[in-house]
Amino acid sequence: MISRLASVAGIALALTAGSGSAQDLIDWGSSDYWAVLIDPTLGNGCLIQGEFADGSLVRIGLDRNQGVGYVTVFNTAWGDIEEGAIYPISFTLDGESFEGEAKGMYLNGVPGADVEFDNAEFFMSIAQRQTMTMFADDAEVLSIDLTGTMAGLEAVMECQDEQG
Repeated sequence: MISRLASVAGIALALTAGSGSAQDLIDWGSSDYWAVLIDPTLGNGCLIQGEFADGSLVRIGLDRNQGVGYVTVFNTAWGDIEEGAIYPISFTLDGESFEGEAKGMYLNGVPGADVEFDNAEFFMSIAQRQTMTMFADDAEVLSIDLTGTMAGLEAVMECQDEQG
């Protein structure tokens, strides 16, 4: 889990109201570079999803069943990830470092890592940044441009409001 900071009220409600294993996502719309989707297996949690040039599929959203937010990344180049195993990771948002844990998972045979967080301020911190870089064993495993993420996560909040 990401270190706790102060909560932001609206997002905190959505967080309390896992993460990337669902395959039956419902299309809600789009925002800039992201598809906005609903995951019925996560309590109708809303998320943004995007595909990147390095082959990564990235999801950032809300798991209403667990009351957490998440960043989940799948990439065929990642090789042997053990389903359910916990991996220490670090990542930077525009150079600011964070430590956490990622849970190994697969989507349609593609390895991935799921990072959950219960900090609403961190959720919006992602939206306000330009680049997210993830490291495992001190090696860079992902670096993505977060352009359009603010609009995307605002759409997630609108989608979540519609879910009740």
